[in-house]
Amino acid sequence: MFRVIFVMDIFNRSVVLAKGGVREKYRPVSDSSTICSSSDPVDIVKLLHPREIYIADLNVLQGKGPLEMNTGVIQEVSLRADTMLDFGISAPQDVEKALSIAGTAVIGTETGTLSAIKDAACGNSGRISVSIDIKHGKVLKNDPELPESPFEIVKLLNYLPLKDLIFLDLDRVGTASGFDSEFLRKLVECSRHSVLLAGGVKDMEDLFILDKLGIKGALVATAIHLGLVPPAVLSSGFKSDD
Repeated sequence: MFRVIFVMDIFNRSVVLAKGGVREKYRPVSDSSTICSSSDPVDIVKLLHPREIYIADLNVLQGKGPLEMNTGVIQEVSLRADTMLDFGISAPQDVEKALSIAGTAVIGTETGTLSAIKDAACGNSGRISVSIDIKHGKVLKNDPELPESPFEIVKLLNYLPLKDLIFLDLDRVGTASGFDSEFLRKLVECSRHSVLLAGGVKDMEDLFILDKLGIKGALVATAIHLGLVPPAVLSSGFKSDD
């Protein structure tokens, strides 16, 4: 079953829609969505019934508020769907906080260290996903122990008990501009974990292509809100022979 994971970027307890990874330009999702008249996270979940959700807490990621600002609403969402949470984890205590709110903690290369990833994965087997964050074609990282090459990072992570590996192309987030199929094929070939794509999905045809490439799921928001991917797949996913 190919997984279609619904993305909610939350800022000041409201869902905003991403555009090219420029977080300060995100606007309430209700301003442009063809399917939602509300930007309230819980209202949206009740409407769309997604099976899996990826939440980025933009207040914490941008240093514009404490974790507590969005904790309540994220917990409410987590009660209704399998939820992974990214708020820029960089230390062990951040992992504990994330896992107290959501089922899965996401550690991105942009903020996390290799040491923190190893410790979190081994101490919370199956509840940690790692996001390889890319912008302008380069891995975003602040730890010199993490290689420059995404393929080398994948190989380093192969022996850890991770839930998933997310390839996040920030330049393509919110753009519905597609993806590099050959690059993703190579990424899948060198990974022992399920690989998920975040950024660039524009329609159902893209999802079918990703499935054929061996990608196990996609993180999607813009294509859902534009009506290019039917909301029904959020609750059911799809099989490659559909």
